[in-house]
Amino acid sequence: MSHQPLRAGRNDALRAARLRRGWRTMEQAATALTEHGQRLLGNRHFAVSPRTWRRWEGARPGWPPEETAIVLHDALGHWPEDLGFTTPRGWIRPESHEEPDVRRRSLVSVTAAALVPGPTARQHVDPALVDYFQQQLEGHYRADMFLGPHDLIGTVSAQYQLIDKLIRSAQGKTRQSLLRVGAAYAALVGWLYQDAGDLDAAAFWRGITQEIAMRARDPHLIAYSLVNQAQVRTDLGDGHAVIDLCEAALEHADRLVPKVEIMAMQQQAHGASLIGDRAAVDRLLDRAGGLLSRVDDDLPWGNACRRTPGYLEVQRATCYGRLGLGSDAAGLWAQILAEIPQTARRDMGVYLARYATAAAGAREPDQALEIARAVVQIAIETRSARMVRELAALERAMRPWHDAPVGRDLMDVLAPVSERG
Repeated sequence: MSHQPLRAGRNDALRAARLRRGWRTMEQAATALTEHGQRLLGNRHFAVSPRTWRRWEGARPGWPPEETAIVLHDALGHWPEDLGFTTPRGWIRPESHEEPDVRRRSLVSVTAAALVPGPTARQHVDPALVDYFQQQLEGHYRADMFLGPHDLIGTVSAQYQLIDKLIRSAQGKTRQSLLRVGAAYAALVGWLYQDAGDLDAAAFWRGITQEIAMRARDPHLIAYSLVNQAQVRTDLGDGHAVIDLCEAALEHADRLVPKVEIMAMQQQAHGASLIGDRAAVDRLLDRAGGLLSRVDDDLPWGNACRRTPGYLEVQRATCYGRLGLGSDAAGLWAQILAEIPQTARRDMGVYLARYATAAAGAREPDQALEIARAVVQIAIETRSARMVRELAALERAMRPWHDAPVGRDLMDVLAPVSERG
């Protein structure tokens, strides 16, 4: 995707990339890129002058020679068209020739744990293994709150693979129980990919969740899997699809435990916010709130409504922010954040980012900037793409102040976590 300078007279895309790299001045950047290029190319004559770099960060950056484009990509992780340069006719990224193979390797990586060829050698499956996997699942949920997605994807998907292997040998009630816990693991892998920003992988694993839920013939899990699908559609901005999936989940609500009804209604509220229907948002969340006191099941999955303080008000504040109700959303976030424990660091970062965006919508740019400072550090620690997306939304909300000091300060604050490409 090509990036154009955000303000007249300055190429902010290149400037942000420079600051992310830790090059505080243009002179430092020119020197560092020269040294990087000489090492990369083995050419001691390669050089970029401070004057050239100043031109690149100006209003007319032009286009670097192909050799320099390769050095820029290696040093900054972007090709020139993603750094605000003017792309010439006929330019083809060197990596484009490798793209089909890269995509194939990515697909293999995502699907490897879920699509293991069978049959496998039969083995005895002790029913106690079901309790073991359920206990591990709760630990993974807690670890996700502390670590974020990247450190857990491999561990959880490998455990799903083991569960799938055991399902092929298990019989009777043990097999049914393993199917249920397997669906919960697949759902968690899907969530981790979604939080990491890989919606293709998330959608794949949401599909695996639904398949396993159907095989288990568990109405609660089937509805849960539909809500999982709706979560991906929410991130894609497809409000009508979110509503369709949640209505399907609630079609036989009388057969569902209250927790699943709550999950479906709160996700449907997100769909309503995507199509601009505030009345539906409030109606759905109020109905869900009436069910909270009835949540008493022992199912090991989908327990956010139990462990997240102010769970439904978090959804309401998020929906209000999406609807452009800055003041209403900011007021809710201020109340919610006072109750969030410091241990829920990843959730805290997401909520703070949404609070900052609401503050910008309420015409409080200085408050938004101060909140953003705290979010960036959490985003760096957790590597949550969801948090980075929330910060990108904040940047858009702050556009009215782009040319003001507060806007320039925000660009500097966001530089370390600005979204790539």
